[in-house]
Amino acid sequence: MDESIDLPSMEQQRSTSHLSGGNAAYVEDLYEAYLKDPNDVPQQWREYFDRLPKVDTATHAARDLPHSVLRAQFARISKMRVRTEATRSQDSQATEYERKQVRVVQMISAYRQRGHQKAQLDPLALHPRAPVPDLDLQFHELSEADLDTVFQVGSLYIGKADATLAEIRAALEKTYCNTIGAEFMHIVNTDERHWIMSRMESVRSAPALDRESRIQILRRLIKAEGLEKSLASKYPGTKRFGLEGGESLIPMMAEAIQRIGGYGAKEVCIGMAHRGRLNVLVNILGKNPSELFDEFEGRASYFGSGDVKYHQGFSSNIMTPGGEVHLALAFNPSHLEIVSPVVEGSVRARQDRRKDTTGDAVVPIVIHGDAAFAGQGVVMETFQMSQTRGYKTGGTLHIVINNQVGFTTSRQEDARSTEYCTDIAKMVQAPIFHVNGDDPEAVVFATQLAVDFRNQFKKDVVIDLVCYRRRGHNEADEPSVTQPMMYATIKQHASTRDL
Repeated sequence: MDESIDLPSMEQQRSTSHLSGGNAAYVEDLYEAYLKDPNDVPQQWREYFDRLPKVDTATHAARDLPHSVLRAQFARISKMRVRTEATRSQDSQATEYERKQVRVVQMISAYRQRGHQKAQLDPLALHPRAPVPDLDLQFHELSEADLDTVFQVGSLYIGKADATLAEIRAALEKTYCNTIGAEFMHIVNTDERHWIMSRMESVRSAPALDRESRIQILRRLIKAEGLEKSLASKYPGTKRFGLEGGESLIPMMAEAIQRIGGYGAKEVCIGMAHRGRLNVLVNILGKNPSELFDEFEGRASYFGSGDVKYHQGFSSNIMTPGGEVHLALAFNPSHLEIVSPVVEGSVRARQDRRKDTTGDAVVPIVIHGDAAFAGQGVVMETFQMSQTRGYKTGGTLHIVINNQVGFTTSRQEDARSTEYCTDIAKMVQAPIFHVNGDDPEAVVFATQLAVDFRNQFKKDVVIDLVCYRRRGHNEADEPSVTQPMMYATIKQHASTRDL
């Protein structure tokens, strides 16, 4: 008879946990370091602290403050002299400093509101962005002479209460004007705005990734580019609506699904049009490439609603940190964007079947094209239903593959009346993260931010993946006829993997 295996007691398990009382001081020191600068702690700890539930308080602070900052603030208050009418008349210099302090706070707010208009979003850099006066020092009656002056940072989440104007401006530039442009100041809910501020500003929109994470991103880019090159060489001129120029979609989708699974979701329902669909089928859902080759060579027969290979649906199961997740890619009707309400209805039905009233178990992801997102009325209708009792799904992750061309239209004044193709999402106060597709690490961070926001607030969120289309609308088109300048630049532009 086999000997019984001694299982550790509950007390032994508790005493050896990394969160046991004996490790309290160590964990508190780590958390203090995380609050000052999340990049100062190991990636595993940073992700653990990122996922800590937000504690509802009477104040608007959505993030804890380091204790060292509070101690320094009370020490400074204790040293302040009492101001009277006698001393006030002699404090003209101090009064001027206080006026500048107010202007610094106004400058911080300006970067949060309009920093996205200065961000480096276009991988091709074809259209120089107009200057944003609100982001100039002179606009706020500050000057280069003030750069070494120390000011209070107010609600700026940079891990300390005071910093020089040069440090404040550099932090704001890196956070809001680099390769991620965030639109969130249209959101009325203060907690949601401060949550986004704290997550972006604390790491300057560029969290440190360990070597394995960077290799994983590169591996996914290689797979995405490799599939497109293989199909291009094997079946030249055949329609496939390739992903060339937008390969960052693959690490984005992989990160989104893994992170959603990490929160305990059991199903992810995906809707998308033709652009990049074959790549998603193979590299995300795990469709066997040999089946895809059969479809290209005419050996496949279609049943039901999928009429061509780039409209086919698929389902599979993959492993995530939270367990196995079922992926379902909806068959795509040829009418652009009509799959969006179909996916939402499927998700709501699955949630009702699971008695999932919060949207934790089943999560929708809808992938759009830039021109269709701005031009199709069903997008607005779907947004309008997103928070209603009968149809809400706990928030949808919207991804826009923004290749900056709608069929053959690339000039903004010919395509839409809004600054961005994603402006329609502001009607439901959804945050919008514009990201340069040639910066895959920024793409992954924007994805983490979007998934975490959806999980925290149960609302829709939009990622605008700004990329380009290396070939025509389909592989049989010659795009240089309608966009000669754009495609002259594209021919000289290295792929995301090479960059």
